[in-house]
Amino acid sequence: MPELKLLHADLAPAVLAFELANRTYFAASISDRGDGFFEQFTDRYDALLAEQEAGVCAFHVLVAEDGSVLGRFNLYDMEDGTAGLGYRVAERVAGCGVATATVRELCRTATATYGLRTLRAAASHDNAASRRVLDKAGFVPVGPAAPADLGGKPGTWYQRDLQP
Repeated sequence: MPELKLLHADLAPAVLAFELANRTYFAASISDRGDGFFEQFTDRYDALLAEQEAGVCAFHVLVAEDGSVLGRFNLYDMEDGTAGLGYRVAERVAGCGVATATVRELCRTATATYGLRTLRAAASHDNAASRRVLDKAGFVPVGPAAPADLGGKPGTWYQRDLQP
């Protein structure tokens, strides 16, 4: 059974493998991270851990029984009971309900562990799968997302008010 884990240093190789294996798949629906992301992965990963330690963000990975990463689920810009939500799942589990189930789990964790009351997420108009995940996880559209919010693509902001 896959397990949602808080990002930690020991997961770095599995996260890098996940990003590399799915780079082309991700680039089809969201902006590519670029070669610099992979060339500077260790520094960027360490920066994520520092942000998490500072309490600004909470980065999670969904880890399969074999130790591979199935997805990344991030809470970012946590402030005043609100946070942004970002996620991506491996191509091999896309369309199987993994993202929806994990976003729902992270909503519960956001309240119970981090005291959050509201989550916001943006999805581009051409990313039907992400919009479907947000809808199934109880998010509602709240307004347009600027192309700058989504790597140059127009989209919509969604929000979910969390119950304690």
